[in-house]
Amino acid sequence: MARKPLMPKATAVWLIDNTALTFEQIANFCGLHELEVQAIADGEINAAIIGDNPITSGELSQEEIKACEKDPKRQLKMLKSDLPQPTERVRGPRYTPVAKRAEKPHAILWLLKNHPELSDGQIIKLIGTTKNTIDAIRNKTHSDYMTLKPQDPVLLGLCRREDKEKAIEKALRKLEREKKLEAKSKELATDENKEDVAV
Repeated sequence: MARKPLMPKATAVWLIDNTALTFEQIANFCGLHELEVQAIADGEINAAIIGDNPITSGELSQEEIKACEKDPKRQLKMLKSDLPQPTERVRGPRYTPVAKRAEKPHAILWLLKNHPELSDGQIIKLIGTTKNTIDAIRNKTHSDYMTLKPQDPVLLGLCRREDKEKAIEKALRKLEREKKLEAKSKELATDENKEDVAV
């Protein structure tokens, strides 16, 4: 992953105001879309952002800017830095609005009926629920079980379609591995029985 400026829009504002770089060069360096850079230059968006000088922050050199101004095809290169880079946030538990929390049992019931291959851990990760809730719905002891209607968690907005599909694929691969191991163990057991009979 290519390094980007710490404050991309502020850096773009400064580069637009203080250099003769093309919108494409600025967009590629800052990790923005070219039209977004053009809108910033026109003052249509982010008009209140104060420019951040990438030279003083150690992200660019004056020589690199001048070289790129002379050659519009050349791309700006970030200076090497000893500073630690910000890490991308790993997807994990996320906030579920209060209005959507009541929908979780409906989604759990749908997953249990339509995808029994999913483990409790996968359902917990997908929807952000607890094992107790899953067990209560599975055992039909949930307080609202009689009123629950199975609904797809994607349609309820509790998870993304890609995440659901990945979880299902992973569960199916696990089932396939388990079936192969079971078949191998049966095969080994029958081979041992044959050897015992032969002796």
